[in-house]
Amino acid sequence: MATIADTPPRTAAGEHRFFLIATWLLAAMTVGGFALNAATGRSSFDVPLVYHLHAFVFMGFIGLYALQATLAAKGNTALHMRLGQVAVVYTPLMLIMGVWLTFATLRILGGPPFFAQSEFLVVNLFHLAAFAALAVAALRLRKRPDWHKRLMFGAMVTVSIPGIARLLPLPFLIPWAFPIIFGVASLFILAGMMMDRRVRGSVHAAWWWALIGPIAAMGMGEVIGATGYAKTWVAGHVAGTPGGERSPDPFLPPGF
Repeated sequence: MATIADTPPRTAAGEHRFFLIATWLLAAMTVGGFALNAATGRSSFDVPLVYHLHAFVFMGFIGLYALQATLAAKGNTALHMRLGQVAVVYTPLMLIMGVWLTFATLRILGGPPFFAQSEFLVVNLFHLAAFAALAVAALRLRKRPDWHKRLMFGAMVTVSIPGIARLLPLPFLIPWAFPIIFGVASLFILAGMMMDRRVRGSVHAAWWWALIGPIAAMGMGEVIGATGYAKTWVAGHVAGTPGGERSPDPFLPPGF
């Protein structure tokens, strides 16, 4: 496998340019998706503390990753590696916050109306697992930069999915919202494959893990979320809460 030491300068420059542009585009789309929801009144800052903590942690990761990509493109490898140690602590923290918010939002709001409640729960949990698998694998392969940066970019794409989703016409994507959202996010991985083909002459194997892992996780979540057991468990979880007052099935929100 190629490393920084034996990667031709032109190839390395092409890779750095791709990761820098793609990362900042992902960051802009993620922030833009949440900003659009706030501007249109579909979301509010008047929410329980767990939402604010979750936003702080996940947006912190987006910012950290964007900074990391910028440092790598500028050739500041030393600072890039030092800041990368933060991810060792950040990854489990993101898992905790992601799981906490998923369960909490089912009781507080019932989950987004575009998804069945059991679908929302199980796909989210598998989604978080896919992120963690990519991030942990990337951290373990820090000494193999070709694998590290592609797997970590895959983790970044996975984290960006909620922001990307808010830019899509979700009410009109029922009942295929999750497959379409993950499909749109996968375009970034496909772009990485095209970049590899152009600057390296072949597609690196890490891209296949970054592409197939999250999609497979979403598929398993859809299958398990549709089972009677999952539906019954979620019904019990939201019983007696505001989330239990909405239909457990996906529906068009008022005004559509």
